[in-house]
Amino acid sequence: MCLELLDDKIQAGYREREHSESAGAATWLDAWADVLRLCDAAGARSIEGFDDRFPMTQSLYNWSQDLEEALWNAGLDDREKLLARIAVCEEALRRFRDEDQLMTENRRRALAESYFEVGKTGKAEDLFQSWLAADPRWGFGWIGWAACHVPRAGRFKNYGRAEELLRRGYSTPGVRDREAIAEWLQILCKETGRLRETREFGQQARQLRRQPPPMTVPHKLELAGQDDESAMVREAVTVSFGAEGLPLGQFPDAMRAVAAKAPAGPVRAAKVGRNAPCPCGSGKKFKKCCGSAQPAGDRD
Repeated sequence: MCLELLDDKIQAGYREREHSESAGAATWLDAWADVLRLCDAAGARSIEGFDDRFPMTQSLYNWSQDLEEALWNAGLDDREKLLARIAVCEEALRRFRDEDQLMTENRRRALAESYFEVGKTGKAEDLFQSWLAADPRWGFGWIGWAACHVPRAGRFKNYGRAEELLRRGYSTPGVRDREAIAEWLQILCKETGRLRETREFGQQARQLRRQPPPMTVPHKLELAGQDDESAMVREAVTVSFGAEGLPLGQFPDAMRAVAAKAPAGPVRAAKVGRNAPCPCGSGKKFKKCCGSAQPAGDRD
């Protein structure tokens, strides 16, 4: 295998897609076979491992998702491309078991929707059923399952089934991407002529998008500086607002919530033995953890 030739083949597929989705997908299927041979030869068991060892113009992480998209677009006119997409997704899920959650979820959704599109609806239903039984908070899993029943050219529409699935997802405690489910319900209600419910779900979607990311306030015990023979223990509060941060206008409310959860002040405890568990909760002995910072004269 020549990595340079593989990279050229992938780049050629991008150029071909500009004129023909089917031609680009065919070139990429050939490149995918080369990628699998490289994985076997090098013992690569993860996409990250492949990208580290075989750097290309496009990472395997990005290109493999572009491949699935090209096969889907080409497959709407060519059933063989959809069957190829099923094979690609199944092989990727089998080989790369420890990919990040988003990659795995997207690939599962692509697999199930492809089975549905080629007429293997029972298989698609079983896949979504099993995945959502294991993780009912997968919001886009509910959306993907419902989308299979939304009408498309040549496909029987089943608005009732789609709405049932979306409502099940929407009512699941802690479901991820709940605002996206609300938007799908808004569209579905509009398509079926229910204007009042359309407005209600639209309002709910907007409210959910305006909500701040979850704020977590974990507590932990820390050993403070000692001014006598007693150990001074304090409870520290760590606040996280999630990856998206906190809107500035909501900062005062957040700080009030933190103040309500914060400990009243230092707690003086009996002297901690050197071989006793550390009060910080690390699970280590005191002398191996916070006690290692004590002055030498205080040690047993």
